[in-house]
Amino acid sequence: METFVLAGGCFWCLDAVYRDLDGVADVVSGYTGGAVPDPSYELVCTGSTGHAEAVAVTFDPDVIPREVILDVFFTLHDPRQLNRQGADVGTQYRSAMFYTDDEQKVLFEAAAARAADMWDGTVVTQIAPLGEYFAAEEYHQDFFAKNPNQGYCLAVAVPKVNKVRKSYAEYIKAA
Repeated sequence: METFVLAGGCFWCLDAVYRDLDGVADVVSGYTGGAVPDPSYELVCTGSTGHAEAVAVTFDPDVIPREVILDVFFTLHDPRQLNRQGADVGTQYRSAMFYTDDEQKVLFEAAAARAADMWDGTVVTQIAPLGEYFAAEEYHQDFFAKNPNQGYCLAVAVPKVNKVRKSYAEYIKAA
């Protein structure tokens, strides 16, 4: 098993998409990249902690290739938007990849280069070493499945989930 820590806007969307993929064993929404120990959602939302909303995606690379996990990341959010995704604005919504070793750093850099070809514009995704990762509050875990009719989920998460399901159909878990 391997874990990638990725930030691309609100963690609810990333969580929803990655839970759909075959070979993904766990997704933990959380916060990283900041300076405040054990921050709360409310504090991170102020933008004052330096943390990004992120997901720790644990997967089996023998079932789903590392490159697919990373290409999905660049499919489900717009890596050209600095410190935002759509109406979600602030450094907590930045596009970022947090690596644990040199091998991950190289994989992340290659994925960002592929994304530059995928998107018409400059990719602003931050690639940085992973510091401490703090799991988000329990109500954020698997939020989309628990709240499928919530307004944000319907307006923002559903289109992203559908886009990934269509683009990566061969990796979607059987129902």
